Amino acid sequence: MAKGRTLNVNEFTITVIHQNETDYISLTDMTTSFREGSGLIGKWISNKNTLEYLGVWEKINNPNFNYPEFGVIGQEAGTNRFIMSVGQWIDRAKSVGMIVKVGRYGGTFAHKDIAFHFAMWLSPEFQIYLVNEFQRLKDDENSRLKLEWNLQRTLAKVNYQIHTDAIKENLIPKEITKQQVSFVYANEADLLNVALFGITAKEWRETNTDKNGNIRDYATLVQLVVLSNMESINALLIQQNLPQNERLIQLNKVAIAQMKSLSESNAIKKLK
Repeated sequence: MAKGRTLNVNEFTITVIHQNETDYISLTDMTTSFREGSGLIGKWISNKNTLEYLGVWEKINNPNFNYPEFGVIGQEAGTNRFIMSVGQWIDRAKSVGMIVKVGRYGGTFAHKDIAFHFAMWLSPEFQIYLVNEFQRLKDDENSRLKLEWNLQRTLAKVNYQIHTDAIKENLIPKEITKQQVSFVYANEADLLNVALFGITAKEWRETNTDKNGNIRDYATLVQLVVLSNMESINALLIQQNLPQNERLIQLNKVAIAQMKSLSESNAIKKLK
């Protein structure tokens, strides 16, 4: 059994791994509850109807699908001597819907669409339990990610208050108009936007007329973490009377370094 997230279906553990931004479910684990075991995978993929389904799936989802070779496979399928393995299918058709991992935690894994098809071939009842359990897993993950995003968004708003207080105390002259005050705030907010996103809020709105909200509402979790840190750092730079153009350079360096570091962080990857 491969290391990864797991599903519990009829008291059997089925592994789910994440590779190439896609979830793959272990077909090998799915066969443990059946007497014939993993040999069922070979029988399933040698079935002509199965190959027809896999061909349609690859045509829709795989721009590098080997159409000519699939035609040859289709002519061979259904004959008494025809035998197909997952490895042969991947090599010959340039398939991306399934992967084979070797070693202690190896096995055959398939995209959820294909895994559900295999489960239906095994047993309609088993397929229903598998789909329900997979949906439960995704719902749990989405709830956790939403909570993490909201926490980071709240943290960014709290630090924004610290940031604006520093602006008020250090950048805004006495006895100025409200219009001037808002201009300074917007200017400093865009300083962070340019340092992190490369564009101002206005430029983002002009190129995203189909979206509601602002540039920060569409930020990733990693970007929100970096934004939160940058607001605190900018507040300190303001208190040190560092000119705005110099702060922009420093903040851009911070954004680049932190984005690179957090994007490679295992802790962050687990949240994705």
